[in-house]
Amino acid sequence: MHDTAAVVVLRLGHRPGRDDRMTTHVALTARALGADRALLVGDASGSKATVEEVTARFGGPFDVEVIDEWRPRLREWDGRVVHLTMYGERVQDVEGSIRDAHADAGDPLLVVVGSQKVPFEVYEAADWNVAVTNQPHSEVAGLAVFLDRLFEGRELDREWDGADRRVVPTATGKTVVEAADADDE
Repeated sequence: MHDTAAVVVLRLGHRPGRDDRMTTHVALTARALGADRALLVGDASGSKATVEEVTARFGGPFDVEVIDEWRPRLREWDGRVVHLTMYGERVQDVEGSIRDAHADAGDPLLVVVGSQKVPFEVYEAADWNVAVTNQPHSEVAGLAVFLDRLFEGRELDREWDGADRRVVPTATGKTVVEAADADDE
């Protein structure tokens, strides 16, 4: 899908029992809205399994990896870093410069989203600290808005490789068909 380098979402923090659904939704949102990969920190094997099942059924490519430590990944990242936080610059003020820098340099982009208080070193490591509103909200909402603005809506028309089934858009009801049948629609 991308004619530029990869976009990877790093989900900081995972509190088992409390964050299971939210971590899963961060990774599913990353997948659905154009990222190439998600890195989940902590005991997030259930989230990984769910995302892999969705990718197997609805297509990919999309990779998800559970990691123990985020600091080495952030320090060793060979590209640009965007940290989504309500304390950053307004997304509407920096989206163009992020998009241009990502596309022009061809560097991979690491998009960091937290689950609890984010250590200051993340703010320092980021090329951009970006706020999707300056009000409390879900990291899933922030990630969705950011990715949509990064890709300018192109991710909404993505074709998925290896899908077993596809959702057919309808005004009412739920229509899911075999992938081969969707091509005939």
